[in-house]
Amino acid sequence: MSHSKIKIWIHAIIGVKYREAVITPEIEAPVHGFIREGFAKCKWHLDSLNGTADHVHAQFLLHPDLTIRQVMKQVKGASSHSINQSKLLDRKFAWQVGFGAFSTSESQVSTLRGYIGKQKEHHKKMTFEEEYQKFIKLHGLENLDNSDGEE
Repeated sequence: MSHSKIKIWIHAIIGVKYREAVITPEIEAPVHGFIREGFAKCKWHLDSLNGTADHVHAQFLLHPDLTIRQVMKQVKGASSHSINQSKLLDRKFAWQVGFGAFSTSESQVSTLRGYIGKQKEHHKKMTFEEEYQKFIKLHGLENLDNSDGEE
């Protein structure tokens, strides 16, 4: 094979520090805009983005030269910096130290896009913590320690 062909879809979940519900409807569009800018600056393809007041889901293609941690560090850092510079909140904004990241098969991209698009409806029935634990179990991570040691 003369050329490498790589396509890895990632479903990432990032929470607001202390899971504070600060992404109100009034600031949601600019916050999501800053996250989108973080992906765009690094030429990562962001397929879908949505969330609630205390967390955000993103589905994106992982650049083959980068790790998931590099991508998330860049996106979280750039977006939190922009949120704070814009003074959208009367206090400092920060994301949680960690994040969730799960591979998505090509056949599930459309399904996940729909799931991400319906976050507000979904979270009328389930909390962020309940949802996150569901993903941990679904992906067999209950007894696997692959944390970054920062939480």
